[in-house]
Amino acid sequence: MDAIVTESLTRRFGDFTAVQDVNLSIAPGQFYGFLGPNGAGKSTTIKMLTGLLAPTSGRMQILGLDLGTHLVEVKRQIGVVPEGMALFGRLTGSEYLNFAGRMYGLDRMTAAQRAAELLDFMELSDQPKTLITDYSHGMQKKLALSAAVIHGPKVLFLDEPFEGVDAVASGTLKAMLQRMIARGATIFLTSHVLEIVERLCTHVGIINHGRIVAQGTLDHLRSVVVEGSSTPTGEKMTLEEFFLQTVGGPRNSTQELSWLG
Repeated sequence: MDAIVTESLTRRFGDFTAVQDVNLSIAPGQFYGFLGPNGAGKSTTIKMLTGLLAPTSGRMQILGLDLGTHLVEVKRQIGVVPEGMALFGRLTGSEYLNFAGRMYGLDRMTAAQRAAELLDFMELSDQPKTLITDYSHGMQKKLALSAAVIHGPKVLFLDEPFEGVDAVASGTLKAMLQRMIARGATIFLTSHVLEIVERLCTHVGIINHGRIVAQGTLDHLRSVVVEGSSTPTGEKMTLEEFFLQTVGGPRNSTQELSWLG
């Protein structure tokens, strides 16, 4: 049974089609990187997969459960770090994690124990009375991830988790994610930082103008010969090279701005 399955997943906003006929089949234990240019449909897709946005048409299954009929049951088994995080700024980190644990159905003792362990692991326990609103951006990202995993989700959705995060916080987040993969969890990651995706992910899908334009293992995609590629025969492209050639690369790359000489 696949962890994530979509069939002809489509979302329209009036006359605009943000996502068109997206078909995904992601096995348990995969670290799946979902890539695309700005406005390609990444966030819309992840919102549908996490129950925040209803599709116009198509089907979705998480852990064998149809989101249309088992949404609450699915939400109990997944974790989500949305791009905006949506934290409660007037709580402390400990208060927020205890709240999140209780909302996922953990008893008070278990929620408190896991909250303490997560705060210690994320190096957030040294200022117990600090409100979340006074956290740095990196600290808030670590807290959001902690809240998303406190119940031990089988599938974790991450929308730009490394955006605005320094190298130290980024290293902590990566360590947490690698632990989850080692224990059999499935991670669905969107990110504009291709180096991170190349370092962490085993499988990649690329969406452009709402449609999947490439999908497969990272090694397979990097070895694909793209028409017009400048990579020598027999050598693998970097993920960045493959991505740029797949989605069309930068526009007007030869155009100059007169005032910049």
